[in-house]
Amino acid sequence: MMAKLLGKVVVLVLALLATGPAFAQITVLDQAQDAAPQEAVAPPPPCGTQPLSIARMSWPSAELLAEIHALVLKREFGCETRVTPGDLAATGSSMGSTGQPAVAPEMWVTRIADVWNAGIEAQMLRPAAPTYVEAQLEGWFMPDYVALGHPELTGAAGIAAAAPSLNGGTKVRFISCPADWACALINRNLVRALGLTGMLEVVEPANRFEMDTLIAEAVSRKEPFLFYYWQPNAVLAQFNFVALDMGAYDEDAAKCLARLACPTPVASAFSSETVVVALAEWVFTDIPAIAAYFQRSSLPLKEMNVLLAQLNEPGATVEGVAERFVAERKDIWGTWLSSIAP
Repeated sequence: MMAKLLGKVVVLVLALLATGPAFAQITVLDQAQDAAPQEAVAPPPPCGTQPLSIARMSWPSAELLAEIHALVLKREFGCETRVTPGDLAATGSSMGSTGQPAVAPEMWVTRIADVWNAGIEAQMLRPAAPTYVEAQLEGWFMPDYVALGHPELTGAAGIAAAAPSLNGGTKVRFISCPADWACALINRNLVRALGLTGMLEVVEPANRFEMDTLIAEAVSRKEPFLFYYWQPNAVLAQFNFVALDMGAYDEDAAKCLARLACPTPVASAFSSETVVVALAEWVFTDIPAIAAYFQRSSLPLKEMNVLLAQLNEPGATVEGVAERFVAERKDIWGTWLSSIAP
């Protein structure tokens, strides 16, 4: 009897020993799973996983902006960028249909209005910010020495009163643009609208080269003169000039000024230009840190004028001027960075 009882005890003990380790193994395994460290998920790179394409248009200011942005994005965000050649119509059309290139730093919207509007309606592209801080790109200017000698002369409307004393009672030269340019017609009508007929000697050079030469020669002689010009442009950084206030813009008056037959011209400022940093729509949704950077990237016109003047120096290249700007002018491009930049 005792032997049978002991046998049952031994069998029970063996059974417990057989089941015990299995329970412990599950418990340990569950604890090990609970305690296992979770793998950290790396945040997506600010520029995405593909090279960011930037359109380099075929004129100097757009070339400079493309290279400057490529350098800043690489330096501050670690972006891999690809600068690609482009022009207004082709780049606008490609961005509006394929979303590439991702960025066009100097898009003159009004000059490709149909292409631009189609891209906007398709929700494939949109503006991030004005390329330049100022929208008024055309106007009349005077040398700084004229402005210093005649502090009362601040705007085009005051030329008539100041003209008799500007050049010793003789006509003051006004260097306009070539006769076959639209600005020449506008300037002629503005002279009439401002009551300056007979007070100014309007000079219409044969071409852009002669226009710049006439301005440089007049400055070298310290001649009191006025002239028309546009921005961004190297000439306005190579010499010290002051812009004349052209007054308010009046759409109806501006349309008449641009006509050959404008019987009663009324003064108006030149129309402003819409020049924007254009981004493909996916930049805003997929890489918002980069979109935020471009939304802050407006550049003062005078700074671009300086860059263009540097580009005219012997041996200068677009890439070299861009590198110099990034190396020396963080006071400007640093304001384009957001607080979330790496």
